[in-house]
Amino acid sequence: MLELIISGIGLGIVLSFLTGPVFFALIKTSIEKGFAAGVALAGGVVVSDFIYMTITLFGTSLLSFESTYRIPIGIVGSVILLSIGFYYLFKKVKINYTQESSRIKHAGYFFKGFFMCIFNPFILLYWVSVSSGVYSIYGELTSQQIIPFFGSILITLFGMDTLKAYFAYKMRYKIKEKTIQNLNKIAGVLIIIFAFKLIYNLVVGHSLI
Repeated sequence: MLELIISGIGLGIVLSFLTGPVFFALIKTSIEKGFAAGVALAGGVVVSDFIYMTITLFGTSLLSFESTYRIPIGIVGSVILLSIGFYYLFKKVKINYTQESSRIKHAGYFFKGFFMCIFNPFILLYWVSVSSGVYSIYGELTSQQIIPFFGSILITLFGMDTLKAYFAYKMRYKIKEKTIQNLNKIAGVLIIIFAFKLIYNLVVGHSLI
């Protein structure tokens, strides 16, 4: 059991270094809106990961549902990602060094992180790949082994994202508005490219079926 937890922590650390649009969104939010906002966004991401991980491990019927409705789910997700991407791309930055304390605003960042991931069906494929790799190494895991192993992965991912948010927040006084503007543009372009890649994969994949 302890070996599985340690292995899960190690795998979580490795997975946390895979950068993407969410990484830039997390750093940008932490710098611009504060540590708590960054943690809230990371919380939304880890909840979406938990849902997709649960579907991968236990929900064979839900996998069939996702396969049936992959196109509309992907389209909705692409539109949301494009909206977020263009928002980052054209947003004018004004740094507010006062840490936001509104629970409503923090909830907004939570849902931003959640919706950036939950409407992306390829996150499911990502967790299917992770699970397949785990099973190829450890073999079929029992329900008593699945919870501590994959639970340690999720906790580690959230912990690493929290550290990223913390260090980004601590460094924000040294970062100028122009830097955050450029970071916004990088995040926006990556999200837009990812959204178009999602659309392309959906259309090409569907045409080949």
